[in-house]
Amino acid sequence: MTETGISDQFADEIATTCRTGIGDTLRSVIYFTRNEFDHLYLRSDLYGGDAERARELETVFVSNERLGFSTNETYRRLEELGAEPDLGEYQLTIRAFSDGFVSRVIVGDHGILLTSDSYHISDFEEVAVSLRKLLAERAPE
Repeated sequence: MTETGISDQFADEIATTCRTGIGDTLRSVIYFTRNEFDHLYLRSDLYGGDAERARELETVFVSNERLGFSTNETYRRLEELGAEPDLGEYQLTIRAFSDGFVSRVIVGDHGILLTSDSYHISDFEEVAVSLRKLLAERAPE
């Protein structure tokens, strides 16, 4: 049973999309809503293989990335008001660190958070397009 209630099939589609696009540098994949989150993938060399410890520590990432729900609403309001310059529709957020990345895609009331070692940002942009499509096709269950 998942915390968010997503189906196993949807969880597998998300994890497979991320693993295929990012490869072995992928550390973790988390599906989240405004209130809950589920680990969909955790690389075996992280947190000593302790899934409970991973969930405890990654709660910090998820709490921060949930701020994206209100940020998206702000950008949408600016667009409705005809703000210049028009930036277009939100696509993704990438946070770069010295030893890796935290990346987020949000559509509506659900999102996906990835952590990874180094990779080319253009690779994640391609994955983000696929993830946005998956999220858009399914409202939180």
